Parts: sequence; structure tokens; C-alpha cells
Amino acid sequence: MTTRTSSALLVAIAALVVAMVSYQCGASLAKHLFPVVGAEGATAFRLGISAVLLVLLRRPWRSPATKPDRRALWGYGLSLGAMNLCFYLSLRTIPLGIAVALEFTGPLAFALMHSRRVLDVVWIVLIVAGLTLLLPLRGAGALDPVGVAFALAAGVGWALYIVFGQKAGAAYGANAVTLGTAIGALVAIPVGVAHAGAALFSLDLLPWAIGVAVLSSALPYSLEMLSLTRLPTRTFSTLLSLEPAIAALAGVALLHEHLDMLQWLAIGAIVVAAAGTALGARRPPVSEPFAN
Repeated sequence: MTTRTSSALLVAIAALVVAMVSYQCGASLAKHLFPVVGAEGATAFRLGISAVLLVLLRRPWRSPATKPDRRALWGYGLSLGAMNLCFYLSLRTIPLGIAVALEFTGPLAFALMHSRRVLDVVWIVLIVAGLTLLLPLRGAGALDPVGVAFALAAGVGWALYIVFGQKAGAAYGANAVTLGTAIGALVAIPVGVAHAGAALFSLDLLPWAIGVAVLSSALPYSLEMLSLTRLPTRTFSTLLSLEPAIAALAGVALLHEHLDMLQWLAIGAIVVAAAGTALGARRPPVSEPFAN
């Protein structure tokens, strides 16, 4: 491998790591908005402002799809909107790292459904073990069952996002993200307005709202696209499996959340299962940037 190739790979890996950190910093920032506009309002900020930024930057009308697939595009956008809304709703009552780990089970289940290898039994066992450790719904370490349900629902949305995203990406190319985000905003904004009312239009919150949109969508989407074009797809998917661990660290550092040893072990088990699934996959489970 030449020095130039090595440098390009390192830049791509660094971009993906920064993107994952950016996602979780955006989620942490959004959580600070919950007391003012709720999870619903924070979701509206994220998708609404992200849609405006992406439309202005990418100008999708300049390169219309030659073979449009509107059903896939709407499925992609609606699942993206529902996924983000459920994820932020889960953050009201459970820690960031646990929410991401639970959400990760959606795309993991999708990937394992398409595999027939004996080794995948190991990854399934690890996922089940991780979920068992994460879900003590009774006793001192109990998690809020409503928050858990929303995180798992976000995982289902993530799996649907992958299914529809692959088809939308094939039909619309890079414009799929822009158009899908705009459709997702159609889900989030009415819910956000209904919950937060006039508070959603407060100019005092605009810098926070822009920060959430940039950190959660605009910046990481751009960095992920850079990584996708420079990294082998299997390497990309494997590195992405670190996201629950990064989320847990962001929750501890930025939100002062506390995780006990069993919860760290559970997150570790899910990370290992995600990495193992990605390394063993013939085709990576996602061809579009993740949008958790």
C-alpha cells in the first residue's frame, strides 16, 4: 500500500469517527432542548433545519432522477422521520448509549435475517445477552419501559430506513438523502408544533436548533459520504459498529449519565455482534449513511 493510499484511508477513517462523534454530540445537544420544546420539538428542529440546509447545498432540482421511485423515496423519508422521532422520545427517560444500543438491534436483525452462516448464531447470542443485560425492567437498575419501547421502535424504523434507502439511493443517487430528509421533516414538524407551540419559533433557540441540525445531520452526512467513497464497504460497516460505545461515552461526558458495569458489558456485546456481522457479511447491510 502506497503512502498516498494509506493517507487517504486514514483521512476516511478519521472522517467517519468524527461523523459518529458529531451524531452523538448532536443528540446530547438536542436533549438539552427537551425541557423547552420536548423531544418532539427537538426532532422538528433537527429535520426541518437539516432539510433546508441540504436543499440549499445540494439543489436536487438540478439533477432529477431518470427513473424515479416515489414509493421507495416516501418510504425512506417517512421511516427516517419516524425513526428520529422515536429515538428522541426514548432519550427523555433512558441514557443515550443504551438508546443507541437498543436502536442498533433493528439493523442488526435485518442483516442477520439475510445470512445463513453458522457463525451468525454467535452474534445472535451476543445480541440476546446484551438485551438481557440492558433490560432489567424491575429493581434498582430498571429502565423506563416506555423509553425502551421507543428505542426499539426506532430500531424498526432504522431497518425500514435501510430497506427503502437502498432503493431510493439507486433511483435518486445523492439526492435521496436531501429529499428523504425533507419528507421526514413533514413527519416531525407538525408533531413538534403540536407539542411545543410558539416556543418552537423562539429566536433565542435558533442557535441551539442550528447546532442540532448541523451536528446531527448536515456535518455527519457529508463526512460519511466522504468515507463511503474512500473506504471498503465492509470496513465502513465495521467501524460504524462502534457507534453505541461512542454514544455511551458521549452520554457520560456531555450529559453526566451513569452506566453500571452490566450496562457497559451489554453495550460491548452489541458492538461486538455488530462488528462480527459487518465483517462476515457478503454485502454490507447499509448502502446509505445512517441517520440515527
